[in-house]
Amino acid sequence: MTHRGYPREALAGFGLTESMIRLSIGLEDPEDIIADLEQALSRL
Repeated sequence: MTHRGYPREALAGFGLTESMIRLSIGLEDPEDIIADLEQALSRL
């Protein structure tokens, strides 16, 4: 479920901020997930 449908006040009540990201991770190899995240974050 995404947090886009909630107003800021509700997100704050859940302890969420607009600067957070949501990761949905399945059964991938952990090393592949780490490599993907490192690649994505290196571009910021």
